[in-house]
Amino acid sequence: MSLLSRAARHILRLKGWTLLELPQKPARAVVVAYPHTSNWDFPYALLGLAALSLDGRWVGKDSLFRWPLGPMMRWLGGIPVNRRESTGFVERIAGAIRGSERFHLLIAPEGTRGLAEGWKSGFYRIAHAASVPLIMAVVDYPRREIGLIDSFDLSGDIEADMARVVACYAGRQGCRAELASPIKLL
Repeated sequence: MSLLSRAARHILRLKGWTLLELPQKPARAVVVAYPHTSNWDFPYALLGLAALSLDGRWVGKDSLFRWPLGPMMRWLGGIPVNRRESTGFVERIAGAIRGSERFHLLIAPEGTRGLAEGWKSGFYRIAHAASVPLIMAVVDYPRREIGLIDSFDLSGDIEADMARVVACYAGRQGCRAELASPIKLL
């Protein structure tokens, strides 16, 4: 375990959080981060990635990557996405995952901290295109738990896969539970 991992675990413990780990973590995966209801989710997610020694990269809206924060966001593992137009993002990221030995891409499928009608499908399309599993990650504020709660390979049956995702997050709550979007693809 690296010094960074130990430090992140210590900080989480001091803050009263329990770290959730999987017995085995795939070397490459799309990590689903849900629910995303607060600005506090970001620093906790970064601590969780470090504590779990994941080769974590994350997706954020491109406006987060403008000056002066842009260089720091990239250094922290951020990958900007332009949500206003089609840019080939899914295939570009899937190719990067396929070409890496270790790559954990963290995505908040709601696409916002506010209440949305459902989830954007990019996380699923990237995992399918890269032929990697999904890992379900959570920052559960009432339980004070952060980490990974399940991992599975996609079956290709979107409805069955999404039913499994729904079951994973049953009873989990974000900082502002009323802003958690329903788990359904738009």
